[in-house]
Amino acid sequence: MSKAVNAPGNTVWQLPPLILHPFNEHTPPCTLLENSKAALMLSGLVPSDGSDEDALRRRLLSGRYAEVRMLFFLGKDICRWLDQSVEWAAGVPQLEGLDIRKQSFAALLTANPPQAVREKLFRWGVVDYVSIFSRAIGLNAMFAEPPAFELLGEEFLRTYHHYADALYRCFMDSQPYSDILPANFRFELYASGEYSRMLETQWGDDPDVG
Repeated sequence: MSKAVNAPGNTVWQLPPLILHPFNEHTPPCTLLENSKAALMLSGLVPSDGSDEDALRRRLLSGRYAEVRMLFFLGKDICRWLDQSVEWAAGVPQLEGLDIRKQSFAALLTANPPQAVREKLFRWGVVDYVSIFSRAIGLNAMFAEPPAFELLGEEFLRTYHHYADALYRCFMDSQPYSDILPANFRFELYASGEYSRMLETQWGDDPDVG
């Protein structure tokens, strides 16, 4: 349902920055690793550590739920950026009537981000950003708030990534939109702490501040 946008010449527009806040909720990496081990044990891919099957299942579902929550909160930041970008585009006369919607910016982020953004994600160790960002958007298309653990079925938790992928596809197919290219639409990616420090530095250098 997408089409290529005919951007005027070589015009380059700077989108609002995408600012990502910490979303690990103080869940240590070792906890997520143990939950992944539980999944492997239940599948028989690694030897059991002596835990019974019910205990392994609880660890697996607990880990999956933590992942769902982390993706949801990441998606809140991304969806905020999608809204900001749509609002920005509405104020650019050259883009009027080109069907540039949330989906346009979602596709830019997941499928074709600017090279500088891609390189920064790799430096952060985020290699499969396509799956991470698209699933985060998909979960936010479904839920207004992170659902409570007891409201989610075991099948959903075990294979939530398949559901999140499908939700993202539904979001992208929900209305026609234009594809936009990083050659014309660029944006910066920041961690929230990094962005705050940058603003503090700018304010400190501004003689009119203070």
